[in-house]
Amino acid sequence: MSSTLAQAGHPFTRLARNVLGVFKLRIGVMIMITGLAGMAVTPGASPSAVQWLVLALAVFLSSASAGAFNQYYEYESDRLMARTRNRAFVTGALAHTPVWLWLIAALLAGSVLATWAVINATSALFVFLGAFFYAGVYTVWLKRRTWLNIVIGGLAGSFAVLAGAAAVDPILGPLPLLLALVLFLWTPPHFWSLAIANQSDYAAAGVPMLPVVVGPQRAAQIVFASTLALLLASLLPAWFGAGPVYVVGALVGGSYFLYKAWRLARKPCRATAMGAFFASLVQLSLLLAAASIDSMIR
Repeated sequence: MSSTLAQAGHPFTRLARNVLGVFKLRIGVMIMITGLAGMAVTPGASPSAVQWLVLALAVFLSSASAGAFNQYYEYESDRLMARTRNRAFVTGALAHTPVWLWLIAALLAGSVLATWAVINATSALFVFLGAFFYAGVYTVWLKRRTWLNIVIGGLAGSFAVLAGAAAVDPILGPLPLLLALVLFLWTPPHFWSLAIANQSDYAAAGVPMLPVVVGPQRAAQIVFASTLALLLASLLPAWFGAGPVYVVGALVGGSYFLYKAWRLARKPCRATAMGAFFASLVQLSLLLAAASIDSMIR
């Protein structure tokens, strides 16, 4: 009997997995954490528990809406890439219908309006801009036009930091602005590392990612230079009130990412590119954790 029930549950499990995959929830969680970190590092009166919760959900759901739009808009080109050809809209596991656009719009509107009502208009504006830059500026406008696509589109993560900071103080101070700068500088080497590993995919899909335009060797050198700039920028908050916990986290994570980027520059291949990609995730996780812990003990 239990085996029969388990088998009957399989279609629902697959449907749930496909729906959750469309919304890119892992990215949403990371973006949500950056928003909370922006709130944590900003000096001022601590927001209420309800405001913390609303900010977290708003950033998470707005990011999810942008991720879903990305998959909805790109389902034709996604079938050309090995990395994306099994996405739900590509395989037909989920119907590619306009209903999705209504759902995406409702999620974004609800996130923005909830932030406006419970927190303030400035924070709500940044919540909107984060989703807009990923869905509109990056996905629709820039992705197939220029290798600078991910540089400008990377502002989406910076806006999450600013949304959290504005929840504490709409007049942004140096610490959240610098953390937003770090997120802006983090996105290109993070994504370009992945693009080097999947260069043939992007070439087949006609997407002018950096390694497709300049080749993997030159792209790897740019990743190393970008990672060095990221490490240096991540230390700037030390001159504006960040404490030793933050500095240690920034140094350890940044140095590890820089080492992996150096290995990538020496020998560009899929293995070193994925090593740099995963190192970027370690670096950002350490940085955000250190920033949050540092602000709590200061």
